[in-house]
Amino acid sequence: MTAEKPSSSIRCGVVAVLGAPNAGKSTLVNALVGQKIAITSPKAQTTRTRVLGVALEGDTQIVLVDTPGIFAPKRRLDRAMVQAAWGGVQDADLIALVVDSKAGLGEKVEAMLTALEARKEPKILILNKVDIADKGKLLIHAQRLNERIPFRETYFISAATGDGLAEMKSALAAAMPEGPWHFPADQVSNASDRMLSAEITREQIYHQLHAELPYETAVETEKYSERADGSVEIHQQILVAKSSQRAIVLGKSGQRLKEIGSRSRAELSNLLGFPVHLYLHVKVKENWDEDRGVYRDIGLDWVEETSATVPVSLENHRAV
Repeated sequence: MTAEKPSSSIRCGVVAVLGAPNAGKSTLVNALVGQKIAITSPKAQTTRTRVLGVALEGDTQIVLVDTPGIFAPKRRLDRAMVQAAWGGVQDADLIALVVDSKAGLGEKVEAMLTALEARKEPKILILNKVDIADKGKLLIHAQRLNERIPFRETYFISAATGDGLAEMKSALAAAMPEGPWHFPADQVSNASDRMLSAEITREQIYHQLHAELPYETAVETEKYSERADGSVEIHQQILVAKSSQRAIVLGKSGQRLKEIGSRSRAELSNLLGFPVHLYLHVKVKENWDEDRGVYRDIGLDWVEETSATVPVSLENHRAV
């Protein structure tokens, strides 16, 4: 199937969606694409790798690079996530900085501004979550941010409710360069069904488990196969580092794991459009976050201890 659309006025470009953790980047990308292609949760750092979302607006295809939130990395997995975020900026036609307007302007946003100042790509500012923000502070935030960086445009939106999205999407389309589409018209993401299935299960772990445990887990899809009746059979293992963590994921009499599986199965069936048979088990694997194979499976590059994964301006800021 060819990706090129037969039209004399077609446009296609890449928008790198950057921001601090929990700014609403994945919710925004899902809203612009028109369906779920990236997982979300109220917890920060839910997104671990770059995900491409493909949005259409008339004769324009907008390739949205949903990146992990940029923060001060402390371990190898953190460094790989931040490297993936900055890697998503490469070759972008436009950088979209998403700021949580309810949380305001803190160290994490300041670090982003410092790092972006030297970048040559055109930039737009997106103040998200305006539906729950202090309305009196929105213009103040916009003014302060634009004093730091000459943003091409500033948008006040709510990715959750859709407020302001239509106008912003039209403007994004107009800003894209002329050229053939990168993806077929019916493709909404670069993520495979196999990768999506692991992400959906991980999303349920974030929703159902508390404190720091979700950050100490990973999901591997061991088997993904189609059955003769058109359904798919998926076997996944949830990796944890300690036996005590395994007990928490399992829950009393295995009820927590059953609930994670049930909700993941329903979500996947809805997204994929066919029945899903999902089988989960929990495996204790000490130092799983030091396993190259895990990084490969979740779509992250292996980052050496001495690798400089972030600009110096970010290394001196601690995540809060």
